[in-house]
Amino acid sequence: MLVAAAVCPCPPLLVPEVAGGAAPEMDDARAACFDALAVLAAARPDRLVVVGPAEPSARGPYPQGARGSFRGFGVDLDVTLGPASEAAPQAHELPPSLAVGGWLLERTAWAGAPVEGLGVGEPLAGARCAETGRQIAGSAPRVALLVMGDGTTCRTLKAPGYFDPRAADFDASVARALGAADVSALLALDEEQAYELGASGRAGWQVLAGAAEDAGLTGRLLYDAAPYGVGYLVVGWS
Repeated sequence: MLVAAAVCPCPPLLVPEVAGGAAPEMDDARAACFDALAVLAAARPDRLVVVGPAEPSARGPYPQGARGSFRGFGVDLDVTLGPASEAAPQAHELPPSLAVGGWLLERTAWAGAPVEGLGVGEPLAGARCAETGRQIAGSAPRVALLVMGDGTTCRTLKAPGYFDPRAADFDASVARALGAADVSALLALDEEQAYELGASGRAGWQVLAGAAEDAGLTGRLLYDAAPYGVGYLVVGWS
């Protein structure tokens, strides 16, 4: 059963070593992420699953201790997903979204429960996302989710996806749904529009919605901004 969840953005810029001189620009988002992880720890879960978007070659499950790095972003920094373990060798290193999740767990000294990862495809159909969430929720008596993913990439003219007038409304609807822990609203998100607007978090949010059905959780919106023209949301569910 799902007992808690945290939703965080996954830009590598959350990691100060990657952001360099721009690191202070993400201080508020970073602090909100740490607060959201405190919600997970307070729930005392038996299992924590970190879900994030991934390219086709990096999709699928990752064991505790799976390795990743930020070398692709010009920084000699390694990370593991939860405490290092003697897990079997992995075929691929963590995708960036799970690497950022692993970094957040390291920075908050996560030790509350075993950790696993799941890389999901951004185009994954909402129904399959929800079913995946239900399976995760049923995998242990007390399950927590850390869902990594960004909102739209089209909030300003200088945004990675340029400007799209639909982006602000889409992000606002997601913020309302996540802040209210509104499972129905999350499951009703327009998959095609999310993809067009570059909202990488959509699949993960719908995994969360499936996991949270009948869980009776309440939400709290901790951060909602678009500092680089990309929608970043931080939410805690408990």
